[in-house]
Amino acid sequence: MKKILLAAMAILAFLPARAGKVVTDSIRSKVLGADVTFNIYLPDGYGESPRHYPVIYLLHGLTDTYTAWVERGNMQTVVDELIASGEIKPVVIVMPNAGGPDPHTIWNGYFNMPGWNYEDFFFTELIPGVEGKYGCGGRKGQRAVMGLSMGGGGSTVYCQRHPDMFSSCYAMSAWLDNQDEIGSETKDKLYYVCKAVRDHSALDFLDNADEATLEKLRTVAWFLDCGDDDYLLHLSYAFHIKMRQAGVHSELRVRNGVHNWEYWHLGLRLSLPFASRNFD
Repeated sequence: MKKILLAAMAILAFLPARAGKVVTDSIRSKVLGADVTFNIYLPDGYGESPRHYPVIYLLHGLTDTYTAWVERGNMQTVVDELIASGEIKPVVIVMPNAGGPDPHTIWNGYFNMPGWNYEDFFFTELIPGVEGKYGCGGRKGQRAVMGLSMGGGGSTVYCQRHPDMFSSCYAMSAWLDNQDEIGSETKDKLYYVCKAVRDHSALDFLDNADEATLEKLRTVAWFLDCGDDDYLLHLSYAFHIKMRQAGVHSELRVRNGVHNWEYWHLGLRLSLPFASRNFD
């Protein structure tokens, strides 16, 4: 019995002494004509004082929902551990819904497209609504965005198009362009999200950016993270090279892995400290 107690105490010693909580909330969108659900991580001690927190927008991928980072990415455990160890500041993390399991019949995507003006919703309704209600963010230096796959591409393009809004961008396995044949026989919802990724190409944006635009991009901290066997790796390479040619600093990490949750779960331990270091 004594050995069992000692073992239990040893395990508890490595667990975070304090833990935040994940709350599910929603916001009524006039832009989308629907209620948009989101999960939001609130750090330990939230609400006990008028403290203002920085905020991270953590975006999911194609066919996933707002629950993915909590249920499949185990983000709450990672965030609690990083805050407890002092590797990141106490932070609010917003995980909005932008998809569903069947992309042929359910809208997926972070860009504006016919019948789904998600980027307008994100910037005119979600950000002010969430930050006003939960006392977080409020300015570029206290706001970051990151995501995986479709969410990694969305994060990157959001920072390109709104560099005044974010201090950093961390893109995991990012879907940065879609040069594959989209198809025109069945213009269902998957067709439109694929077309939107092509129309909002992060690579084309750099090719067409003037010096004034590039100067604004230099005010954002950029980080790309993609597995060496990921089928989207070539896009991260291309983006990083174009950024270097344009004189915009970005980090690129190629780790062992593929396009899966094991890779993205570990990516949180890199992305969250990166965002925290770049808050003002």
